[in-house]
Amino acid sequence: MTDFYEPTERTTPTRSRERAAYDRALVHSILDETYVCHLGFVRDGAPVVLPTLYARAGDRLYVHGSTGSRPLRTAGTDTEAPGLPVCLTVTHVDGLVLARSAFHHSINYRSVVVHGTAHQVTDPEERRTALDALVDHVVPGRSSDSRPANAKELAATAVLRLDLEEVSAKIRTGGPDDDPEDAALPHWTGVAPVRKGYGTPIPADDLDPSVALPACLSAI
Repeated sequence: MTDFYEPTERTTPTRSRERAAYDRALVHSILDETYVCHLGFVRDGAPVVLPTLYARAGDRLYVHGSTGSRPLRTAGTDTEAPGLPVCLTVTHVDGLVLARSAFHHSINYRSVVVHGTAHQVTDPEERRTALDALVDHVVPGRSSDSRPANAKELAATAVLRLDLEEVSAKIRTGGPDDDPEDAALPHWTGVAPVRKGYGTPIPADDLDPSVALPACLSAI
């Protein structure tokens, strides 16, 4: 295994190529920092994009879904089946880039695009591992502080496996890129940072007051 993903025609951007990156550690860090992705595929000849939860385990992504979803049912149950061709994206917005001209407004961001073929996970042990990983990716340690899924819940939950093979990252950093002739214009210019944060956890109405806030939640 190399430290970089091999660029392909689909992972090489036609614009701003200098922002593209294929470093494996960088791609993993972008994926690990959040837990919502957008999963794109074609259904009945039309494009569909679904927001859903995901988790990374090495060079593999697990994506959460419902067994009632027709597209997920069409994904093959093993790597030898046709599977479901997908494009998965993850994006972080790090700042609003405000230029003197409307044309040069932008955002600072980090994104990952994954192309590949997704397959349903049917092995019981891998499914449980994947579902624990999905829970822990959102709140680290939470899977050991909650009841595991029972047989009925497992039957209602689909898990897709997508290997990280055709992958690229794209990043923009820095300030505005105004035209030199606009430098004297009397408009504020710069970057407004965007940061993610969590509020104070709100207990459920029926929570026993003696149940303390778990360490996994107080740590986020």
